[in-house]
Amino acid sequence: MKNAPKFGCVVLMACCLFFLMSFLTRPVPVKMYKFPYKHAGLTERQAAEHLLDRFTYGSTPGQVDSVLAIGLEKWFDQQLSASLPDDSLNKRLSAYDAINLSNTDVCKIYPPGFVVRTLAIKDSAISKDSVDKAVDKKAFNAQIQAYMNKKGFKPDQELYKQFIDQHILRAAYTHNQLQEVLTNFWFNHFNVSFYKGECAQFIPAYEREVIRPNALGKFDQMLLASAKSPAMLYYLDNFISVGPPPPTLPKAAHKPAAANNPDMMMGGNTVAKTTTPDMMMNGGNIQQTKPNTGGDMMMMGGSPTPSAAKPVKTLTQPGKNVNGLNENYAREVMELHTLGVDGGYTQQDVTQAARVLTGWTVYPISENAYGAAMKGLVARIGEKNLAAKGYVHEGDFLFTPNRHDQGEKVVLGHTFAASTNPADGYQQGIDLLEMLAHHPSTAKFISRKLAVRFVSDNPPQSLINKMAKSFTDHDGDIRQVLITMVTSREFWDKKALLVKTKSPFELTISAVRALNADIKDPYPLFNWMTKMGEKAYYYQAPTGFPDRGTYWINTGSLLSRMDFSLALTSGQIAGVKVNLNTFNNQPSENPQDAIKLYSRLLLPEVNADATTTQLLPLLNNPALIAKVNSAGNQAARQPAPPAEKPTAGAPGDMALMSAIVENKAQTPPPTPPKPVYAMANNKGNNMHALIAGIIIGSPEFQRR
Repeated sequence: MKNAPKFGCVVLMACCLFFLMSFLTRPVPVKMYKFPYKHAGLTERQAAEHLLDRFTYGSTPGQVDSVLAIGLEKWFDQQLSASLPDDSLNKRLSAYDAINLSNTDVCKIYPPGFVVRTLAIKDSAISKDSVDKAVDKKAFNAQIQAYMNKKGFKPDQELYKQFIDQHILRAAYTHNQLQEVLTNFWFNHFNVSFYKGECAQFIPAYEREVIRPNALGKFDQMLLASAKSPAMLYYLDNFISVGPPPPTLPKAAHKPAAANNPDMMMGGNTVAKTTTPDMMMNGGNIQQTKPNTGGDMMMMGGSPTPSAAKPVKTLTQPGKNVNGLNENYAREVMELHTLGVDGGYTQQDVTQAARVLTGWTVYPISENAYGAAMKGLVARIGEKNLAAKGYVHEGDFLFTPNRHDQGEKVVLGHTFAASTNPADGYQQGIDLLEMLAHHPSTAKFISRKLAVRFVSDNPPQSLINKMAKSFTDHDGDIRQVLITMVTSREFWDKKALLVKTKSPFELTISAVRALNADIKDPYPLFNWMTKMGEKAYYYQAPTGFPDRGTYWINTGSLLSRMDFSLALTSGQIAGVKVNLNTFNNQPSENPQDAIKLYSRLLLPEVNADATTTQLLPLLNNPALIAKVNSAGNQAARQPAPPAEKPTAGAPGDMALMSAIVENKAQTPPPTPPKPVYAMANNKGNNMHALIAGIIIGSPEFQRR
């Protein structure tokens, strides 16, 4: 009995240790949860299909059964962890050698066209007078191509094509579907565009390093990473935003300051010696695209309070090639990235936030292309001395204190004190972004956007409130917000089933997945998406593509969607192999049997009898039959439309990125047709291709 207390202590310690280890060895859960789909009157099978509709790009054959075998909640946990192996996808992606290049390597290997021309002139490979004026365009292009070959340069369009291809392959084949769906969602939220040449080269790394790794993480980390990305810094012009020069100091005190900041011109702007006139830069920077106008947009200097300050003109005035305060990013970070248009901020807040973020720019990524602007400054100060002088260098981001507004600012009632300490300038920017990320308006705005994406175009306010509370309670943890959404009864309401219209990208990928298509060349699919109205990565406005059905559906788009569906199922899209015999080893000649077969395959939880009644009359439609027999082959033999080239500079400055001068007097030779997987792959059974195509083009398949 004397040993009983000791024995009890040992048992208690063992239990505590076991309890502690159970937490350390379980990578995921936050808390256990169950989906309340039964309260909505859904079967487990219907619930599995609903999960696949909303959190993947569409189910593959037999995937509903797989989810049921795993368990609905466990399947969702796996998607939240985004750690499923993707060996087959990685094998496909291994053919793309540019998608993992750093921004520095991209600038070296894929320099934009104007840079190639500038370097070719510098090296006497071409004459400056021949640019855009060459009589013999073919000979000029040959000179440029020879120069690029000599230098090891590749056309930047090849980089963009590889990036688009990998986007399609990831969506079609990754097992971590939710991560890819959210990568697309967040890229659209923090939109940048290939149309703006300054940021185009940096978009592959932007998605790879900023968006995808943070898609299921903390919102503030993604916001901060996007703010520091060269793609965003160039897209919304914050890389040129500078504050006013510090107030003139007494002569004795001014000398040390000048010694510490030898590069201060125009509010600390530095002219890089390597910058050339052809780069259309002032001090190495592109002229801002949205000049500030109006009293509300004037900088408030370093006055103690905005209300008492006398407005002074911003350094950047309309029509003048000088640098100054640029409000583009400050406006969009509030309106589109965080608070929302009704988030409670004013124009004064925008101006003050822009002042806080002055000095946030791009480290010299390349000697020749964008990112060279700060080269002279870094060289003069010395890489080893940057931190000591208050500069912050993280990857391709650089904070330059000599370009930062040192005066007091007030944003949303929060005061950022005036300071001449270089370290304070950078921290103010961090504090501002954190404040915006954790603002109650941001919680509501982000929650609503997620609910629109995953529930309906008009989600219930009760659901948005729950998600916003979860956003706030869990420090902006996207996983927790999604758990709150998917465990709510509103998510499982029958009214929310099949109410979201698929975008052209979603339609294309869901059709490919439903048919187990083998994508040999993704780019023809991109051309089809573009024809249907969604040119991925090319949306010009910072809003990103609208996420509502009315934007995607009109008479023209419906016809294009049907054309795509029939071309796909009849094997007439170049580079995409579809074999309907995989699902039907003994093709039935009975149309009703065939319709039921493909209804079960493509519309798992839709009444097959109703589908049969609707589709039977269409099987005798001459126009649809003609499309299956010939239209797809005809389209596949046409050369792919040339990718539109990004433009550099402000609106109206349409300098093309391509180094090659287009020869409009000559017609380019037709592109050789790529392999077309025609009806031979389907044992010549046009009826089955027609049925599958009509189902994919039907309203039922177009919804998720």
